[in-house]
Amino acid sequence: MQPIAARQISTSPRMKTLRNLQGPALTLALLCMLWLIVIVGLLALKPSVFNLGTVTTILQFSTILALVGLGQGLVIMAGGAGIDLSVGGAVSLSAIVAMLCLKLGLPPVLLPAVCILAGAMLGALNGWLVNGLALLPFIATLGTFFVYSGAALAITGGAAQAGVPSWLLAWGRGVVMGIPLPFLTLAIPCFALASLVLLSTAWGRWIYAMGFNERSARLVGIPVDRVRLVLYALSGALAGAAGLVSIAWLGSGRPNIGQNLELESLTAAMLGGIAITGGRGGVGGVFAAVLLLVTLKTGLLQLNINTVWQVGIVGALLVFVLLADRLSQRWRS
Repeated sequence: MQPIAARQISTSPRMKTLRNLQGPALTLALLCMLWLIVIVGLLALKPSVFNLGTVTTILQFSTILALVGLGQGLVIMAGGAGIDLSVGGAVSLSAIVAMLCLKLGLPPVLLPAVCILAGAMLGALNGWLVNGLALLPFIATLGTFFVYSGAALAITGGAAQAGVPSWLLAWGRGVVMGIPLPFLTLAIPCFALASLVLLSTAWGRWIYAMGFNERSARLVGIPVDRVRLVLYALSGALAGAAGLVSIAWLGSGRPNIGQNLELESLTAAMLGGIAITGGRGGVGGVFAAVLLLVTLKTGLLQLNINTVWQVGIVGALLVFVLLADRLSQRWRS
């Protein structure tokens, strides 16, 4: 006889889809309401805060955080105490590696591929540390965060790496009706594809099952270790894509571009409805949470609020979300 958890995992796809959609749909609605409240509040304090240029800037910053937050969310969703604190360092180091390869003679057309591949390799290293060496994800990725960030600074001496091809700058700084091209051509397709995978494929069901009960997932034949390794590599690849966006937008590879992204991506994932224990949530909430966070930070910047306070607000939001998740678990039990 199958264990109870295993029988729950193997329930009908229709029931699983309904269960996985109910929570994320409510989270998405609440985030949209909160986002509107933030916009109205900022407009009341300073009507000139929002214009077309501000909206474009918000979406450009959102592209970088959204890509990193998507990878972070998928790792957490798969359970096993999964977390990727190295994402900020991976963004910085992948951008630096790609620019250094360009200076060493890499054909410019290969720059995007090298940047994403470098990120994927950094993420795969995290997966090997977690799976192969059985290190706690928190400890392993915290260690690699310092390694990646330190390497980016050490290699460059803290100096930005110029020489970005003009065609890449045209993409990174391009705008269509106020919407940045990277947001249209990279962020939105990545989230749409991730949502499709989670809701319509075996891989999506495996991710939810692993987060719901990893032991039962192994009992029913789900390749837990392989899935987790792929997710860490995917998180790294998305961090590399974020590094590519930073290169194309800013016109140089900057060794500190990933600063604070680990905190912000974790906040976006939690605020977006992904349970810290895994097995619950959706990527739509992460996308909405990213827009909320970047809008809030941009509005505070327009109001001349010190950046130190902005980081503090993000940290306070993270604590609030974790407390709310813990209280909701107690209420359901």
